[in-house]
Formats: sequence, C-alpha cells, structure tokens
Amino acid sequence: MFKHSSWLVLLLALTTLGACNRTPKAFDPASAAAAKEQLDVLRDTVDTRWTQMIASDDAKISATNQILNELERSPSADKQQLQQLAAANNRFKKLRYQQLSMQSDDIDRYDAAQDSLLSVLRTVVSVNASASATVQNTFDTIGQYDGQVAGYRVQYDRAAKQFNNYLQLHQPELQTLGGKYKQLAPLPLFEIPQ
Repeated sequence: MFKHSSWLVLLLALTTLGACNRTPKAFDPASAAAAKEQLDVLRDTVDTRWTQMIASDDAKISATNQILNELERSPSADKQQLQQLAAANNRFKKLRYQQLSMQSDDIDRYDAAQDSLLSVLRTVVSVNASASATVQNTFDTIGQYDGQVAGYRVQYDRAAKQFNNYLQLHQPELQTLGGKYKQLAPLPLFEIPQ
C-alpha cells in the first residue's frame, strides 16, 4: 500500500511542477490592447445610456401619438389641427439631436419644439370635454417620461465624460491601433461647458 502512495505523491509533485512552469502571459495594463479593451467597455456603457434615453424619448413620442389618435375619434375634434400636431410629432425622430454631432442649440430647439407641441395638446385636451380617462392617463405617462429626461442626460454625460477622459489619457496607445481607434474624438455632452 505504501508503494502505491509513493507513486501517487511523485505523480502529484511532477504535475504540480509542470503547472508551475507554465506561467500565464503577462498582461500589460498600459498596453494598446488593454487601452482598447477598456475603451470598448466605456463606449458600450455610453451606447447603453444613449439607447435608454432615446427609447424613453421614443416612448414619449408614441404616447403623444396615442393621445392624438384618441382625440381624433371625437366628433367635435378639430381634425385639421390634430393632423398638423400629429405631423409635427412624427417629425421629432428625424429632428432629434444626434449623439456624435449634438450641440446645445440643437438640444434646446428640440426640447422647445416638444414642449410647445405638448402645451398645445394640453390646451386641446382641456377644451375637449369628451377627452377620455385614457387621454388623461397617457398625459400622466408623458409627464413621467419628461421627468426622466434630466436623469438620463446626467447618466449619459457621466459615461461620456469617462470615455472622453480615458480617450485623452490613452491617446498615444490608441493611435498605434490604427483604424477607428485613430479617428476617435471626444463625445459631445448635454452639460453646458463652463
């Protein structure tokens, strides 16, 4: 029995020794590959924040369309006015600021246009005695989306600032990668520069 144990101990020792000689390849945290990986993670976070914000805005546009469709069913509705409001609402997605080119004027114009449309729509609803509970509930939902805008923009800016800072700090390493990494530029923010 002791003989078999000796062989087992010897086998384990050789296996352990063999495993010790296989050192993993060192990963240099200052390398271009490490910078690329970290920047990709930061960019994914930025894109996730942007997608959440745009999805919320799209939902607000859809909710506005629901109100307009509901109001148009009313016999006393001003169909021409509602069609104009619907056309304006349907243009919002095309008029919306773009992630890589947005400027504060674009954002302000978009916000003002949406606020203006919703203000007119509230007036239409208030004079329309036949506005249903669905319309009122949908307006409440739009109010919730409006309340989320600032939070989504703050979350996006936080992620974009991390991306921009990392990009600036690791520009030399990223330049060596070429391709899209050589062309990267800081992302615009919602926050007004001071």
